[in-house]
Amino acid sequence: MSETIRRLAEKLISEGAEDLPPRERGALERIAQRLSATQNWSADYERLTIGQRLADQVAYWGGSWPFIFGFGALMAIWMGANVVAASQAFDPYPFILLNLVLSTLAAIQAPIIMMSQNRQASRDRLQALHDYEVNLKAELEIMALHEKLDRARIEELGDAIRRIETKLEMSQPPLQEETPGRRLPGA
Repeated sequence: MSETIRRLAEKLISEGAEDLPPRERGALERIAQRLSATQNWSADYERLTIGQRLADQVAYWGGSWPFIFGFGALMAIWMGANVVAASQAFDPYPFILLNLVLSTLAAIQAPIIMMSQNRQASRDRLQALHDYEVNLKAELEIMALHEKLDRARIEELGDAIRRIETKLEMSQPPLQEETPGRRLPGA
């Protein structure tokens, strides 16, 4: 028995399956019941609220090159129109209104993007936990297969040794005992 299997067995025996973390206990239960560890972990994220969908769209659009180029063009038009209009400008040169618009946009856009990122981080954590569970189940299955192969190999070697011993016994001539006073010919 390999050292890893021995340690796992000792841990399970000494602590018991009840003391294992829920993920590991669940993986062991699925192994014992021969169930698959695969599941659609992202199904919970298929049903998004309106706010979550909006946050994702704002994050998607606000973090794209078309948004950057479009917003840059809008700012250039705003500033150009106000410079050309000079005395009749609705936002003259220091562009205080533009500064206010940009600050407001940043104040609103940043938390919305953070909401989307938090939801994505939560989804990533769920995926990582699922990957851990699948990896744990695969590792335990591999250990069980190694143990099964080791037992089969030991049985196979035992059978081979028995066959060799049987052949050796059959190939040896029987021992002849000497009778007292009588010599064997050729001796």
